[in-house]
Order: sequence, then C-alpha cells, then structure tokens
Amino acid sequence: MTRRQARQRSDMALAIRELIQANNEAAQGLARRLDVNATDALALDHLLSSADGLGPTELGHRLSIRSASATTLVDRLQAAGHARRIPHPSDRRRQTVVATEKAYEEVRAALEPLIDRIEQAGARLTPEQAATTATFLREVAAVMRDYAREQR
Repeated sequence: MTRRQARQRSDMALAIRELIQANNEAAQGLARRLDVNATDALALDHLLSSADGLGPTELGHRLSIRSASATTLVDRLQAAGHARRIPHPSDRRRQTVVATEKAYEEVRAALEPLIDRIEQAGARLTPEQAATTATFLREVAAVMRDYAREQR
C-alpha cells in the first residue's frame, strides 16, 4: 500500500468515525426534541423500523437491557403515547409492541430539519457522485452490521 493509499484510507476511516460520532450526537438531539431519554429514543427507532412491531423481550435484546427494564421502558413509551401493546398475531400468550401514529408524526417532525439539510448536502453532488456515495454508505452500513454480529 502506498502512502497515498494509506492516507486516503485514513481520511476515509476518520470521516466515517466522525459520521458515527455525529449520528450519536443527533440521536441525543432527537431524544431532547422528543422529551425522552436516549434509551427510549433508541427503542422508538427500533419500533418505527419494524413493520410488525417487536415483542418486549426482543426490544430488550436489541437495547441490551434486561426483561424487567424493557417492560418498564414499554410502560413509559405507552404512557407517553408513543407505543402500544397489541396481541401477537400467532401466539395469543405474547404481546407485540408497535409505535403509534403519534410517534411517527413526532419523530418525522423532529427529524425533518435534519433530513432537509442532508438532502441539501446531497443536492450539491452530481448524480454519479450521489449514486456512488449511497452505494458506499450502504456497504459501510453492512460492514458495521456484520461487525456488530461477530463474536469475539
């Protein structure tokens, strides 16, 4: 690897690291705008991203919290009007937690300024640059998901 390649790799890695840090900061900002704590905001993200909802235990696993804590979290989200429990579609002994329309609307409104600014940044790229960037970011996301699933 040449020095230039090493420098490019380093610049790219640093840029991705900066993006990850900025994402964490944006998540904190979203939590403040929604007037919830960071864990509740992350839970909402999982619920909003799941078309069929999640069981409280699955939500707890995704957040790395215990079952009792997940139940308390779901209670908080439900009291705030952000989530509701519904019967599981195939197992009447279980419940599924889904985001409410209120949660969708509040998160959409809170994220709209951020998304608009991201779209503005993207509009400064050529169509080819935008396509290449989108492909690259999806590949990075896949690598990060693989890393997260790997065992030590």
